[in-house]
Amino acid sequence: MPANPAANPTMDAQHVDVLIVGAGISGIGSAWHLQDQCPDKDYVILEAKSGFGGTWETHKYPGVRSDSDLYTFGYRFKPWVGAPVASGAEIMKYLSDVIDENGIAPHIRYGHRIHHCRWSNAENIWHVEARDADGVAAHFTCNFLWMCQGYYDHDNPYTPDWPGRADYQGLFVHAQQWDPATDYAGKRVLVIGSGATAATIVPAFADKAAHVTMLQRSPTYFFCSPNRNELADRLREVGIDEPTVHRVVRAQIMHDQNLMTQRCQSEPDVVVEELRMLIRQYGGENFAFEPHFTPKYRVWQQRLAFCPEGDIFQHAAAGRVSVVTDDIDHFTATGLVTKDGTAIDADIIVAATGFNLLMMGGIDFSVDGKAVNWHETINYRGTMMTGVPNLAWVMGYFRASWTLRVDMMGDFVTRLLRHMDAIGAKRVDVALRAEDSGMAILPWIEAENFNPGYLMRGLDKLPRRGDKPEWRHNQDYWAERDAFPKIDFDGDEFIYDRGQRRAEAAE
Repeated sequence: MPANPAANPTMDAQHVDVLIVGAGISGIGSAWHLQDQCPDKDYVILEAKSGFGGTWETHKYPGVRSDSDLYTFGYRFKPWVGAPVASGAEIMKYLSDVIDENGIAPHIRYGHRIHHCRWSNAENIWHVEARDADGVAAHFTCNFLWMCQGYYDHDNPYTPDWPGRADYQGLFVHAQQWDPATDYAGKRVLVIGSGATAATIVPAFADKAAHVTMLQRSPTYFFCSPNRNELADRLREVGIDEPTVHRVVRAQIMHDQNLMTQRCQSEPDVVVEELRMLIRQYGGENFAFEPHFTPKYRVWQQRLAFCPEGDIFQHAAAGRVSVVTDDIDHFTATGLVTKDGTAIDADIIVAATGFNLLMMGGIDFSVDGKAVNWHETINYRGTMMTGVPNLAWVMGYFRASWTLRVDMMGDFVTRLLRHMDAIGAKRVDVALRAEDSGMAILPWIEAENFNPGYLMRGLDKLPRRGDKPEWRHNQDYWAERDAFPKIDFDGDEFIYDRGQRRAEAAE
């Protein structure tokens, strides 16, 4: 036996039934479902960071908050009792409670960054190679990989290569890398971007900054409303217990979101006017929408930016926030100049320009020694990929709360694991069926459906889709809510290896 454990990954490897990658909102929720629905399975969670929370542990910019309501962004099994839109700190407290209340902490290995996952068909197991915070190799084997690592490259946010950026003498930082110790009180702050991050960070800066300017290439649709839920308030007023409040309000919000999605397609002009009416309640009856608040894209083609209490519009109406719509021409020592010649000086420039996509956490994958190219695979319902056995990927929703799919995937994966046990299968693959012969193979999502920049930039890294419901992630929670429980694991798209049971029977 080699003296160097790194030369033999199985040496001293810890084996578990299920290995969960990531201790963010997806990984914590998946662990709960595994414990609840497959209590006989042992598991471990490998987390690259020093703490749980994922995105919520990473993002520390001013005002960081959810852009989904917590009745649907929270788990179905853990009632949310606060305001619908929550701060990052409140979400971290919620996740901490889930970990503590359910004994998940002993299963988490922090500071473990995975660099290679190798599947062996001969053994029907995954070999997972990681390094801990001290750089020491750690080896695990598992029967099933549950990928919950998200899809953002947190170490390398997207920052365009603007001309002259090195000339700027002030503080330049991407929102994703903001240092909470930074003092911005009384400073002139320029935020580049207009999406969900900008909608959060701009009003937070405006509370203390001398002035905030939001520079955008194109406007965004905003949804403004009070940060409360009338149904939840009324149910609590009459003494309804919190689990029931959570379940009922969650159902009500999902119904309303589904209706909004349908109306955005059937009567987009009416929806746009309703959104403007909500903005006027905070920005004033004479609030000017041209040119800075009239998006070029179809409503709901990108995610709505939620503004609790219309905060960004209240600041704009009060003169604390101004908006410029143009492209950047070049940076200067004191700020930047836009294409039309407008000079904007700032003490601090914050790029809220989005993310780079990182498929499967940037981990190297191989199957029987052959490297996996995810773009060459075809996704099964956005959860499994052809040619990659015993692996499920949690990819949430863009138009509905991410966590709705975490719960749905929890049911899907645990039901699949129980089915494999029932039939004595050690391996499951997904593969195109005979009826799928000649099916068009297309990019992961069509631009007309959903087209934010980070997704369009990363399509070549994502699995591809077919033109049938089984072979795509359709981003429709309401359709998947009905379809997922009906998935037939004995369908032709599921290929099982039952060799172990046959060998035992022969003996």
